[in-house]
Amino acid sequence: MPVVHITRRERFSAAHKLGRPEWSAEKNFATFGKCSNPNWHGHNYELWVTVKGGTKPETGFVIDLSALSRIMHEHVIDQVDHKNLDLDVPFMKGVGSTTENLAVAFWKQLEVPIAKIGGELYRVKIQETENNSVEYYGE
Repeated sequence: MPVVHITRRERFSAAHKLGRPEWSAEKNFATFGKCSNPNWHGHNYELWVTVKGGTKPETGFVIDLSALSRIMHEHVIDQVDHKNLDLDVPFMKGVGSTTENLAVAFWKQLEVPIAKIGGELYRVKIQETENNSVEYYGE
């Protein structure tokens, strides 16, 4: 059976700040630039989740996209949308809110629920700006 990759995109808006609390403001700015603004900043993120597998004979689907959307909302979007990633999101506590760390954290939130409905998580992609995105493959 051929392996097919299917992707669902969702959007969210969130605030964050890059920096290390033990560093001076000057060192944080030198390392993280304007993203270390002490008053935070925000992004309109796009999240792509790709599931791989064979198509099911009875539906022709790899996975039901409406079910995937519900999982993405329940386990990620509803928890991060219009929130401060560093202060308001339990699964991000103590984790720097770089896009790289978000991709790994989102994978951890999604892998098991997607498997429970018969999917295999293949990729999490987060676009932070039109010029910057991160992809994580669970490695």
